[in-house]
Amino acid sequence: MSLTKRVIVAGIVLFAVAFVPNTFAQSSESSGPLEKLGRGVANIAFGPLEILIRPYDVNHDKGAIPALTYGVFKGIACVVARECVGVTDVLTFYMPLPGATDDPEDSGWGYGPLMRPAWVVDMEHNAFNFFYPNDAITR
Repeated sequence: MSLTKRVIVAGIVLFAVAFVPNTFAQSSESSGPLEKLGRGVANIAFGPLEILIRPYDVNHDKGAIPALTYGVFKGIACVVARECVGVTDVLTFYMPLPGATDDPEDSGWGYGPLMRPAWVVDMEHNAFNFFYPNDAITR
């Protein structure tokens, strides 16, 4: 085995020993590295849904004409923001970031979301009970 391969294997083992145990050691009420990684992948994969969600929100708040103009532009801007936040979450999932706490009123370092709402599709934007079936939600 060449020296380069040994260094690569040693680096992988060192990374696994240093970071993997902390990845699984999280409390149930706070976000952790695995949730941050999942949130990042979801934001990258489902970020384009913002083009549909933001006009829907603007339609409920201001009406149809603003939804067709301002809502579409707001959706496009949110797609760009959500994709950037998703890439940041995926690239930095193993380390806490400043200002990323679970509570938006808190300050400090954490694994919480950089953008609110944290997920593209939430309970308010559950069209046709596609993501959250009615029988799965406790009332």
